[in-house]
Amino acid sequence: MSRTPLPPAIKFVLATTDPQKIPVTVLSRCLQLNLKRLLPGQIFTQMQGILKQEQIEAEPQALQLLARAADGSMRDGLSLLDQAIVYGAGKVTADDVNAMLGTVAQRSVEDILNALADSDAQAILDKVGEIANVQPDFSLLLQQVLQILHRIALAKTVPQAIAEDEPERERLLELAQLLSAEEVQLYYQIAIHGRDEINLAPDEYAGFTMTLLRMLAFKPEKEMARQIPAVQASVVQPIEKPITAKPAVATGSPVITGKPDWTVLLSQLNV
Repeated sequence: MSRTPLPPAIKFVLATTDPQKIPVTVLSRCLQLNLKRLLPGQIFTQMQGILKQEQIEAEPQALQLLARAADGSMRDGLSLLDQAIVYGAGKVTADDVNAMLGTVAQRSVEDILNALADSDAQAILDKVGEIANVQPDFSLLLQQVLQILHRIALAKTVPQAIAEDEPERERLLELAQLLSAEEVQLYYQIAIHGRDEINLAPDEYAGFTMTLLRMLAFKPEKEMARQIPAVQASVVQPIEKPITAKPAVATGSPVITGKPDWTVLLSQLNV
């Protein structure tokens, strides 16, 4: 009876997203390889390559939505891609992906930011009312607002960070022109706090609309910012020739030079 020879060594591979739960005695005997989270662009490129080999039609915007929803995990991204293919009956479109993920089309969120740039509260409430009929998850909607504000900040500071072939590039650059850097940072900070406090609101609709109204209330005054330097320039005039005047010295008062003699000074005061 022949026996299969044993291998010279056996290697165990432990894959986990929470290494803190592994006992320390095991971790001390393991070679740890920490894998980095993938960027949305890397997941997008991988998805494009897979669909090209499988000859499946897909809209670039739909793949961008899936890449961002993967949250840095290629495994989750491929799972979402499989769901999108089944949901779209062999095609991957942006509308189907938005419906599958329960997200609002990016154009709707961009319209809200456009109304913020115009300080049009009525347009903001009208757009939120339209979105409420489609997407009642306003916490997720705030997350979309944060994502677009982040990309607008990149478009303002480093336009090269937005790919040339990205379908949303022109729209993001337009919003970057409408919103100042101060407004983008302020809106981002308010949205962060609004997302943390939305569960404390009477309902999510009230929490979301109050977050947007807070953005309007604390919006920097552009006109005032332009007027202040002009006012300062008209009020503050440079002095061409300094005016110097010698202090008047009363007759009979002692002129003190150097360290004063307080005994003599007190005797001369008429107190």
